[in-house]
Amino acid sequence: MDHDPGAFLGLDPEDARPGAPGAVLPVPYEATVTYETGTARGPEAILLASQQVETFDEWLEDEARRHGVETLPPVVFPGPPEELAPVLEERTGSLLDAGRFPLLLGGEHSLSLGPIRAAAARHPDLVVLHLDAHPDLRDEFEGTRYGHGCVMRRVLEGGVRLHSFGLRAISPEERAFARRARGLRWILARELLPLAPLERVARILEDLPEAPLWLSWDVDGLDPSLVPCTGTPEPGGLDWFTVSELLRALDLRGACLVGAELLELSPRPGQHASDFAAARLAHRLLVAGLRSRERRLAAAPAPAHGDPAGRG
Repeated sequence: MDHDPGAFLGLDPEDARPGAPGAVLPVPYEATVTYETGTARGPEAILLASQQVETFDEWLEDEARRHGVETLPPVVFPGPPEELAPVLEERTGSLLDAGRFPLLLGGEHSLSLGPIRAAAARHPDLVVLHLDAHPDLRDEFEGTRYGHGCVMRRVLEGGVRLHSFGLRAISPEERAFARRARGLRWILARELLPLAPLERVARILEDLPEAPLWLSWDVDGLDPSLVPCTGTPEPGGLDWFTVSELLRALDLRGACLVGAELLELSPRPGQHASDFAAARLAHRLLVAGLRSRERRLAAAPAPAHGDPAGRG
């Protein structure tokens, strides 16, 4: 980032305190983008736009501010994505070990591998709920096996289950792989769009295991009428109501959300609608995650007498 854009939502120090339950981690990473560039500027644009977002989320009827949200210093990394993965795995792992809910702001989708590995190491039954126009299941693309077009292939190879939706730009290689892959469920956008909005949500949640969830959401999964400022604005994406109602449905069913990423915003001068939509969605992701964390803490057994950590 060129300069410090300030705290997420513009929160004051009391609500943005160090060690707060919510942790926003900007990752302005862009190394394997293959069309329009600019994802390195995405985190800063989301942080700036978030300062104009109302702190009350009308869909979940809550505020991230109520829980507390710290905006962490950005992870600026000049190397290839396979070297970034262990860096983000360590950073994300430390946040998870501290009982916090991490929200990573990207940056290109290749950065997902490290955080998902960290979550899977702590939740062996993890499922990634993946919103994207693209499956990102290529084995290799433009000279790398770790770029944005390959990241979910690497995730599956690590034994993590993948539940992808909103897909509408698929290579023949990916289609062939999907037919034989284990641990993969995908839903094409064309399967969702003819349905009524609440039916879309039910279809996305169909067969979703009751397991810890990591949300890996690429803004190009949304229709470009909502977010035109992304590297590959594929037509025919999902609408605002569907993704918002999906998060509300996850909240209502008590889903265990352990972390999230919001990726692939490529801001452009004078086109602030994309930045603002991404900032609002980032806030909704954070509220959903923090509410899930709150439920888990409320349900946890009390620590053994004399041991605040509950180790007897």
